[in-house]
Amino acid sequence: KWVRLYKSISWAAYYLSLLSDSICSQLCIGNGTCSCFDGYQLRKDGVTCDDVNECITGKHNCIFGQVCINTEGSFRCQREIACGTGYQLTDKDTCEDIDECASGTHNCEPTFFCRNTPGSFRCHPKDTCTEGYFQDAAGSCIDINECLVRDTPCPSGQTCVNTIGSYFCRRNTVTCGRGYLLSEDGMHCEDVDECRRDNVCGIHGCVNLQGSYRCECKAGYTFNTITKKCEDINECRHYPGKLCAHKCENTEGSFQCSCSMGFKLSHDGRNCDDVNECEANPCSQECANVYGSYQCYCRRGYQLSDIDGITCEDIDECALPAGGHVCSYHCSNAQGSFYCTCPPTGYTLAPNGRTCQDIDECATGTHTCSVSESCFNIHGGFRCLSFECPPNFRKAAQGLRCVKACQPEDFNCLLDPVHLVTHTALSLPTFRDLSKPEEIVFLQIHTPTLPSTLRTADISFEIMPSNDRFSFDVVKRFHKDMIMGVVRQLQPTTGPKDIILEVAMNYGNSGVVFHRNIVNIHIFISEFWF
Repeated sequence: KWVRLYKSISWAAYYLSLLSDSICSQLCIGNGTCSCFDGYQLRKDGVTCDDVNECITGKHNCIFGQVCINTEGSFRCQREIACGTGYQLTDKDTCEDIDECASGTHNCEPTFFCRNTPGSFRCHPKDTCTEGYFQDAAGSCIDINECLVRDTPCPSGQTCVNTIGSYFCRRNTVTCGRGYLLSEDGMHCEDVDECRRDNVCGIHGCVNLQGSYRCECKAGYTFNTITKKCEDINECRHYPGKLCAHKCENTEGSFQCSCSMGFKLSHDGRNCDDVNECEANPCSQECANVYGSYQCYCRRGYQLSDIDGITCEDIDECALPAGGHVCSYHCSNAQGSFYCTCPPTGYTLAPNGRTCQDIDECATGTHTCSVSESCFNIHGGFRCLSFECPPNFRKAAQGLRCVKACQPEDFNCLLDPVHLVTHTALSLPTFRDLSKPEEIVFLQIHTPTLPSTLRTADISFEIMPSNDRFSFDVVKRFHKDMIMGVVRQLQPTTGPKDIILEVAMNYGNSGVVFHRNIVNIHIFISEFWF
């Protein structure tokens, strides 16, 4: 109350100031200086006053449990009691209903009158609807369907027909639905027996129902309640993989099983048994039955045709990529097999039927050498050897070694460094290719057995000049207390050909040879390479 009284005095003073001096918005304190009432503050323009929000600036004195509410020029403290919509807080801190109709805060249209309710209000139309209508919330008149809201508004035998704002009764006329026919007196409907009249189910059984019928379908059919017909059941689609072992084909009212190629239908009409195609002899040679099919195969020496997979064709073993290894000399194809042959002379076929073995004429005594000659077996033949010693040499050790034998006072003979000439023979095949040198002869010198005059000498090996010297070479090797001269063939030589390779074993000091042994290697190269 004091606040309201204070505000009344303040506003009175404000209006008096306006009368005295219209420059200031509230108070004028003289000399053109303006001031404001309590609860207001002067703007920067020095004339206008604005309300001070004590609740925001913290200049209120509301205690705990109270809420500060700003007012024009002041504030008020209110307890924190929340009233619902349509209620307001009184001075006694209680909630009382707001009469929106009395306060004019309702929103009813001019054609409606307001009626207050606790916490709210209701708008009611001023004009009422006539009989046969009801009024909605918007005040509109809506037709009443008396045929629905009233119990039997029309007497028996009549039908209620609604109209706008009213209704009328109409005498009933009998209308029969599907499956019924009007009786002769026109008063009621009688059931139609479709089973007798139309034969609607065909080959299937028919059961008449009240106003309808049902077909008793045979096995393999199902009744369609919409079309009222028996329709074929597609067993293959309804029971996939359960009826037939392989293939299922639907038929009218049933199904039929069939089998894939290579199978036949079992006696039960569902499972499939393997067909033994080999009983019909489809293959030219051998047949093996497999599950659902068969496989042809051939005997040794034949191969299955790539064209039909049935016919067996002879394998030309001699023409195969490995045919060169089938026979050591010559391969001849035969039906289903092959046979090997050897050169006409000097060889015989081995027990394995493929390899050509050399005939040792010297061992079998089939040679033609004289008593004074030595028989030496070579690949594919033999040679009769008889070696002569050069001048100033004599034979020793079965005629294959010639030792030096100088005449007295033959100084040329004594000064000749050659002291020993040896003959040896070697049989070699014709090499088709030499990817690396072929070691053919090993000349060994056991150093502890040398005479004392030769033990300190430098030992070397060389091939003496000849037509074939560049096809061979000799290398020196050491092995423990042994020195070896290894004769190697460097390039292929085509036979038949006889070669005498003269290899010198030199003993010297400071590059001067003072002792030499000659080894004559008689090489017999055969015509063939095996």
